[in-house]
Amino acid sequence: MSARNSVTFAVIAGGLAALLAIAPTAAQRAHAAAGDAPADGQNGFDFEFGRWTSHVKRLKQPLSGSDDWVEYQGTTVVRKLHDGRANVAELDVAGPAGRIEGVALRLYDPQNRQWTIHYANLRDGALTAPITGRFERGRGEFYGDDRLGDRPIRVRFVIRCETRDRCLFEQAYSADAGKTWEMNWIGTDTRVRDGG
Repeated sequence: MSARNSVTFAVIAGGLAALLAIAPTAAQRAHAAAGDAPADGQNGFDFEFGRWTSHVKRLKQPLSGSDDWVEYQGTTVVRKLHDGRANVAELDVAGPAGRIEGVALRLYDPQNRQWTIHYANLRDGALTAPITGRFERGRGEFYGDDRLGDRPIRVRFVIRCETRDRCLFEQAYSADAGKTWEMNWIGTDTRVRDGG
């Protein structure tokens, strides 16, 4: 290789290395696309609008010591309302343990910069107690108080996306005011592309 070609190669290689060093990684791009929002948080759920294939694992008897899980497969559709200050998620999954049809209404409070999630299983139409939280660095974390039968519990719901097309939803209960948590719901959503 001539001296001139060596210099040209070195300049190109150096430039490429510099570009790769500043180019965002796939994880960074997914993180940015999956919930990073402007400081006010109003666009926290924008990543989720659209249709998803949903796989759900649910613990049959939470906080009982049981480790018996059931699985479901179906869809989730998320629609934007009022310029993104609200949205609705429709879940429809089924499996050997039956069918779950539910709807979540998410409402943004600009004063507190938080979201409140209200969920209803269409089997009985009753709303669960709301959970409240926000998105930070691509991760949504929401907490609330509820009851499991006659027992008061804390609820934690976490949303995180591995990529802009694959998101995880994890729910856990605590019977000791948040000292310990037991996972009872793991949802994995994969985006359905137009025409797919």
